[in-house]
Amino acid sequence: MSTDRNPEPLAQVLREARACTVCAAHLPLGPLPLMHAGAGARILIISQAPGTKAHNSDLSFNDPSGDRLCDWLGVDRETFYDPDRLALLPMGFCYPGRLKSGGDKPPRPECAPLWHDRIRAALPEVTLTLFVGSHAIRHYLPGYRTMTAAVADWRAHAPDALPLPHPSWRTNAWERKNPWFTNEVLPELRTKMREALG
Repeated sequence: MSTDRNPEPLAQVLREARACTVCAAHLPLGPLPLMHAGAGARILIISQAPGTKAHNSDLSFNDPSGDRLCDWLGVDRETFYDPDRLALLPMGFCYPGRLKSGGDKPPRPECAPLWHDRIRAALPEVTLTLFVGSHAIRHYLPGYRTMTAAVADWRAHAPDALPLPHPSWRTNAWERKNPWFTNEVLPELRTKMREALG
């Protein structure tokens, strides 16, 4: 393990993280840690956990929520999946399973404490971090009662970070109730993306 002054090589940390089986007993589809990063990445997206489509294709956000996130960011899939431009780091690296009430279980709690500091330290070029979804927001931006409160307070985190809702279909109704997100946050997000990507 390294210090912030002497970070480990990213390839080494990712190799170790992709071999992780710490919570294998709790994963219905078995461990398949998904993260996507290159040492030159300028933007870091910290999200929730892969769904079944991402797990089955071995590609983060490879589903309609990924298409929607690309639209929010104002980027195409080629840019989104370029590891030297965007790094994708979920709170839980593996598909966590389904709740009996419907929807996916929360990200496994082991991942972020084990891996996030090491991976983030190995991404020195990041200038913009996006906290996508309530699990990422709760972990990295504690103190907000709700995800909506954190996203509404987006100016407090600018210019180097922005909280965002998860881009699932469930967000459709939320966006209609919160038009400021479309009118204020998305234009700012796309501007920050252009600046970070150069």
